[in-house]
This record gives sequence, C-alpha cells and structure tokens, in this order.
Amino acid sequence: MDALKGTAQYQVIKVRGQEILKTEEPVVEEIPLTIYLNGKELVTMLAAAGEEEYLVTGFLATEGIIQDVKDIATLTVDMQQGVIHATTVSGETAAEKMFLKRYLTACCGKGRSAFYFANDVLTAKIVNTEIKLTPQEAMAYSEMLEAASETFRLTGGVHGGALAAEGKLVCWSQDIGRHNVFDKLYGRCLKEGISTQDKVLVFSGRVSSEIILKVSKMNISVIIARSAPTSLALDMAEELGVTVIGFARDERLNVYTHPERIVG
Repeated sequence: MDALKGTAQYQVIKVRGQEILKTEEPVVEEIPLTIYLNGKELVTMLAAAGEEEYLVTGFLATEGIIQDVKDIATLTVDMQQGVIHATTVSGETAAEKMFLKRYLTACCGKGRSAFYFANDVLTAKIVNTEIKLTPQEAMAYSEMLEAASETFRLTGGVHGGALAAEGKLVCWSQDIGRHNVFDKLYGRCLKEGISTQDKVLVFSGRVSSEIILKVSKMNISVIIARSAPTSLALDMAEELGVTVIGFARDERLNVYTHPERIVG
C-alpha cells in the first residue's frame, strides 16, 4: 500500500528546543463515508481513504447484515460525495432493523453489565481453533506489522492490522479508525476467499471489547497487539475463546487469556 496515498501536505511550525523550523509534513486524510443500504441511510463512518469496498463488505458482515459476499447485490462508491450505496439480494434484513440497538447482559458470570449491540449477540461466536505459536513468532509478527506501517511512521495518524500465518503477513490494512481496520481486513478476506480461521491477527492499537467482538466474528482465535487491552475486552475474550497478547514490542509481550495456544 502506497504510504503517501491518503495523505495531504500541511504547513507546520516545528519547535525543537531552541530551533524553530517552518516546513511541510504529510497528514493522514480523514473522510466521512455515508452508507446507504437498500435505499436507506444506515451509518456515517469516519475513515481513511482507500479500500472502501472492503470496508463496507466487512462492516456489513460483522453486523450480520450479510453472511457471504454473494449476499451483496450491488455496491457503488462515490468518493466525490462521500457516499456508498449497497443493496442486498434479500432486501431489508432483521439485522439491518436491529442495527445499533443496545443489548445488556452480564459478562462471564461476573455480575457486571457488558455492553453489546443486539447484532453482536447474533453474530459473535466462540472461537475454537488448533492454532499454536511461540512467543518468538508472536513478537516477529508484531515487528513485521511495524515494518509495514510506513504511513504511521510518516504521519502518526493511522492504526494498522494484518492477518499472519506461516511466518509472514498474508494481508494488511490501515485506517484512522481501529474498527475500520478490522472491517477492511474481513471484507478483503470475504471478497478474495482468504480463510481466517488458520490465521492470527496482529494489531497496532488498544484492544477494546468491540475489537474482541470483531475478532470472534472473523473466527480468529489469536490477537497480537502492540498496545494494551481493557478489562471488558479480556472478560469477553475469556468467554469467546480468544487468546489476547498485548504489549508485543521490544522483545516482550503479555499473554492475558487462553495461554494454551502459546507454546515453548
């Protein structure tokens, strides 16, 4: 992916101790994208430019609105207007009607409320795969993602994520929104027929409960993050069978849940 695509040059005054320098630097572009589904406005996302078809496809899949890429009848992108029109083969679905409806439940038998949307209850699933990896492999994947994230090094303004297997990154994406990264990856997998259950996911950012829900919907059992998880994310990961690895950088990492997948 071209690091300069989706960036714009802005004037900046840099202060470095006693030195003041006026120059230009690349800044990541943020664009609003409004999705119209079956003729009705569904949601407006704030995203980085690029991979819009993957983004919408993955988003519709993780929301349970489609089960397969073949469920999309038409998908047109108008970047000038910032509008994406999609129609589904079956027309309006129950998941579409329940979009953004809140659902409250107790998490992991601990008695405290967990925040789910109704569609999460329908689409999140317990993950059970035979994947095993060593701490060294997990750290290597994190380093590969860091090496691939040229746009972040230029702007500091995007998150990055990748699917990895057999010692390499299979596919990767970037966006200003953490959730958008996962939707772009999933959309690409659906459109290109890439299996997810035999891959691990490596991610540059913080692991929240929403991220764990995305991972479980993608049928991925291991997430390797360079940053921290939240408490609710770990409770959900324990319940959904997801191995969470955090702070995977500088030759160290923390294994928080389901350590049986980490060997050696």
